[in-house]
Amino acid sequence: MTPAAYVRLDLAAARHNLSQVRRYAPGAKIMAVIKANAYGHGINRIAQALDESDAFAVARIDEGVELRHAGVRQPITVLQGFICQDELQLLRQHQLDALVHSPWQIDILRQQAADGGEPLSVWLKMDTGMNRLGFKSADFNAAYQQLLACPLVKQPINLLTHFANADDLLDDQTRRQIERFHHAIADYPGQRSIANSAGIIGWPNVAGDWVRPGLMLYGCSPFAGKTGGDFGLKPVMSLHSRLIAVKDVAAGECVGYGGAWRCERPTRIGVISIGYGDGYHRHTQTGAPVLVNGLRAELIGRVSMDMLTVNLHDQSKAKPGDPVTLWGDGLPVEEIARHADTIPYTLLCGITQRVRILEQTL
Repeated sequence: MTPAAYVRLDLAAARHNLSQVRRYAPGAKIMAVIKANAYGHGINRIAQALDESDAFAVARIDEGVELRHAGVRQPITVLQGFICQDELQLLRQHQLDALVHSPWQIDILRQQAADGGEPLSVWLKMDTGMNRLGFKSADFNAAYQQLLACPLVKQPINLLTHFANADDLLDDQTRRQIERFHHAIADYPGQRSIANSAGIIGWPNVAGDWVRPGLMLYGCSPFAGKTGGDFGLKPVMSLHSRLIAVKDVAAGECVGYGGAWRCERPTRIGVISIGYGDGYHRHTQTGAPVLVNGLRAELIGRVSMDMLTVNLHDQSKAKPGDPVTLWGDGLPVEEIARHADTIPYTLLCGITQRVRILEQTL
């Protein structure tokens, strides 16, 4: 029996998107970003689908450990690094690469170096304008020299920064970050990494030795007003449900909590078995498109925990049990995100545990 609300994952699309990364950044190695449960797609299944990646990146150590337990052998970089001796020990135990962004991490490395053991691969992060993690250019060389002298750090040290606003092609901030980074590290050995999805697509010739695609691997555009299809990408996730009721509502009557939508004329509405309890964004506005039987219908009223309602005035034959697509399969998630005043990342990461996952084979 098909579940009330379910996600279908097209893992072949993930592989296609990986090939598109190679097209946009020829010659660069790919560190596929699969943090946050692979943006809601399932970290282990996406790692398997993207097994031709040169490496993976996660946010936290437990994500990297999970991948190792699942048999992933590629290099795995932990983008938040480590904050204590125990976390550094876990990194070493599971052969995870560390991102170093703060002076106290270097102190921890020095302390643990006394224990001996195999050296750790390290990415030293420069803060070129994000003002989140990383060393400012004035402090970068001192940090580099300290890591160079630490026997626990594998040489050469890799170098990395992160774009703050690469999704805005009219903002000169990205160009300044590129220049700042390349100027500061010009004389250093080691691999370089700078470009995220927006950088890969929108800022050619700055890929560096490694690129770090995230959103584009899942078939989405990092640029407002665009969809993944505009860049040759295919959506991996589609969200589905079904009609559970169809009814006629008289002119002047209201629909849903708070009477947020009032019928201006006699209206046929459909009730869909999905809501914010499944991860469909509560703030998605009236007028957002939904596909019923493959045809567009408009969301009306407030999204509730388990249900939402749509206007079926153009679908006289719609009936309970008919299939519904909330995004994917002809309805880009980027479009739904605009109606919810959010970004695609939020929707993809927000699918809850009660939604069944149905995979397509590679």
